[in-house]
Amino acid sequence: MLKLGIIEDDLELKELLEMYLGMQNEYECTISVDSVEKFLKIVTNENKPDIILSDIGLPGMSGIEGLKILKEKFPDTEVVMLSVHDDSQIVFDALCNGASGYLLKNTPIEKIKESIDIVQRGGSPMSPNIARRVIDFFNPRKKLDSPLSPREKEIVEGLVDGLSYKMIADKLSISLDTVRQHIRNIYRKLNVNSKAEVIAKSYRGEI
Repeated sequence: MLKLGIIEDDLELKELLEMYLGMQNEYECTISVDSVEKFLKIVTNENKPDIILSDIGLPGMSGIEGLKILKEKFPDTEVVMLSVHDDSQIVFDALCNGASGYLLKNTPIEKIKESIDIVQRGGSPMSPNIARRVIDFFNPRKKLDSPLSPREKEIVEGLVDGLSYKMIADKLSISLDTVRQHIRNIYRKLNVNSKAEVIAKSYRGEI
């Protein structure tokens, strides 16, 4: 029997999932809680789920933060995100941190069951518009021409590689002040306010 876990703070949805999935002969819902912290407190080798349905907007630790910990502690457990968020960066973060699927909360309960079966067979279920976002991300035809100069692109590459401003300056044989000026120009052209946002845009192919 497949062991399921639910991490969901929407009480109505959590109870619906518990009831519907608990009625299926092939499933056993071993843990159902409203936070990652509670899940980690009660999970054992005996009740450890094979598949977890996890919300993202949880009280305390977010579902993305929890996903990292869950995959570190239980690498063989599959985690499917069940969320209201369809923001590209959130989807990207979830998949990069080990999510096996990503469903929107308006997914019919029968489709959620089908998605669990897909995961069990080694697949990665996604809501249709989430799948479209993933395809757009990896489709080079969707990528826009970069507004950055060749030198600014080199600096972005340094940021993505985790280099400090000084290390970038040394690598490119330019002054630290010049690097800072380029960074200001990059922020302005990309309409961002932090290094993390620049790196995220680079990962999404927007630079």
